[in-house]
Amino acid sequence: MEEKNLTINDIAEELGVSKTTVSRAISGKGRIGEQTRRKVLDYIEAHNYRPNVIAKGLAQNKTFNIGLVLPGDYNIVELPFFQNCMMGICKLASERDYDVLISMVTAQNISQLERAVTNHKIDGVILTRTLTEDAPMRYLKENGIPFVAIGSTDDDTVIQIDNDHRNACRELTRNLLGQGVKKIALVGGDESYIVTGNRLRGFQDAFEDMPQWQGSREMFLNIEDGKQVDGIVEQLLAGEFECIVAMDDFLCNCVLDSLQRRDADVPGQVQVGSFYDSTFLANHMPSVTSIRFDVEELGRKACELLLGLLEGDAVERRTLLGYEVRMRRSTR
Repeated sequence: MEEKNLTINDIAEELGVSKTTVSRAISGKGRIGEQTRRKVLDYIEAHNYRPNVIAKGLAQNKTFNIGLVLPGDYNIVELPFFQNCMMGICKLASERDYDVLISMVTAQNISQLERAVTNHKIDGVILTRTLTEDAPMRYLKENGIPFVAIGSTDDDTVIQIDNDHRNACRELTRNLLGQGVKKIALVGGDESYIVTGNRLRGFQDAFEDMPQWQGSREMFLNIEDGKQVDGIVEQLLAGEFECIVAMDDFLCNCVLDSLQRRDADVPGQVQVGSFYDSTFLANHMPSVTSIRFDVEELGRKACELLLGLLEGDAVERRTLLGYEVRMRRSTR
């Protein structure tokens, strides 16, 4: 018999035991003598047997699927973040013999996630965004589904992993203030996203760290599109602001487009920075000062936490990953 076609029935016949005994040895559940268990496991190891995932799932009461919840309302500039995060998750899941089932949700509609849970298609879930009013998180908690949140939340019962956005934004802002910037503005997105709040606090922390700083600052939040950004840029240029910091690469792109239409020199007339890096910002002329996070590693670590949780391991409640501030030509 060829090893690639080895089945539980083959093993049972070869060893003279029942198929139930083989299944119990594989799953580690059920009553079976230690000598018999060892005999089965030694045979399996010698013949490089890998149990069919469906049979393995039935034996262990698992699907060997994890759910990945993505926001259905992301914009195109956010796509690389979710792609890289998903890459890290899928790579580790594959290494551990798990498959990934994707559910798209919005603040108003979590039906895809509900269907995956109701139909018992997943063992656990990874959320890729945290909100101040978080319907997916609330639903998973109410239904007792193990999950890990990528992002931060004030709920300390939630297993969460995030990049250290607050300290990263604090460091970048301090660098800019330390270079002599006296008039600085922040352009930020939706305040219902917890990451927005963390980046805002980091920006504010920098000023508390430097009480000697004397200057003007403005903050614009809940900015959604280029038209809003265009009006803000016009206002800031009229006020002779020296530096504009965007909370993410989408808003930074809008700022750069608006400045270009006005023939404003970067960094001669106004400096530009971003609290999130992207290939576009790195390759822009001039290249843009920003913060780099290892998003694929973020996804991988999130998957590692979830699989540990599913195995009953003790896992850290809150994990913060590092960052790299990249000072580039868009700031002096």
